[in-house]
Amino acid sequence: MTQSLFAIGLGVGTKNQKGEWLDVFYPRPLLNPDAAIVAAIAEAGSKIGANAAIELSNNELQTLIKTLRSAGATEQADIAEALLDSTRPMVLTVLATDEAPKSVAEAYLKLHLLSHRLVKPHGIVLAGIFGVLPNVAWTNEGAIDLSELPQRQFRARLRGELLEVMSVDKFPKMTNYVVPSGVRIAHTARVRLGAYLGEGTTIMHEGFVNFNAGTEGPGMVEGRISAGVFVGAGSDLGGGCSTMGTLSGGNNIIISLGKGCLIGANAGVGIPLGDRCTIEAGLYVTAGSVASVLDDKGQLVRKVKARELSGKDDLLFRRNSQNGALEVLTNKSAIELNAELHAHN
Repeated sequence: MTQSLFAIGLGVGTKNQKGEWLDVFYPRPLLNPDAAIVAAIAEAGSKIGANAAIELSNNELQTLIKTLRSAGATEQADIAEALLDSTRPMVLTVLATDEAPKSVAEAYLKLHLLSHRLVKPHGIVLAGIFGVLPNVAWTNEGAIDLSELPQRQFRARLRGELLEVMSVDKFPKMTNYVVPSGVRIAHTARVRLGAYLGEGTTIMHEGFVNFNAGTEGPGMVEGRISAGVFVGAGSDLGGGCSTMGTLSGGNNIIISLGKGCLIGANAGVGIPLGDRCTIEAGLYVTAGSVASVLDDKGQLVRKVKARELSGKDDLLFRRNSQNGALEVLTNKSAIELNAELHAHN
């Protein structure tokens, strides 16, 4: 009986002078590959019993191409054949199970699975990823080890060229690896690899999406979607607004927004919201915020901590204009995104 696998990826990457991986690009990662592909990988001699990143020689790659074609896995065979022309290190990453990544190649495969929309945020184990990924200089010549950067910059100057360093980070920008269909991204540096952007999502210039976070789509993002946050379809994040991620101040509450929500400009949310909820501009709602719950006549029903309203639908969070108190009432006007504005064709 053929063993099942969680995911596989054939890729090409970058190493530093010590032979350590800096990044890996997987053109077509597979989640739960079919039995024929798994059998072809095993027949080619690759170990599939445990999670592993296997650097391939040309001979090993040619063997893999033959077994993949025999199995009818044309797309993966074509990718493997294209890799034969590469002068960069090639890797086959096999994830037998969904466990915390133990290598750069494994971590990059999981980030690709998210950005390829094969898994949603919180749908894959990413524990310990910060300790696995190296801090890298992301340049117009690709990933460069920080210790090697000064010499690379000097060599570029001697050629009369400029080595541009776009960022120094553990995560690269998503669009250098994956551009999902049906999205608009005004400033690509503000979306990290590992973001999940659903069809119809617009990320404006000041919008930001972290890894293991994103949108169901369609939606408008002019604010920040922090790590771990998932935004439902038809929701709008106004300019400068913030969502409290799982990395923020030790917060372990998973923040999500339901469908048709509106977070006003410079507002913030630190609790999960249900569908059709609105937070007025400039108001930051945290789990410990004391909220006055009002009835349809504007009369006080009770006071609660905002965390008690987590996941409730049709709520409007606002400030009292006289005393500044946080008030919550039923949202009578659910927002509707402008269909023409969010067209992506």
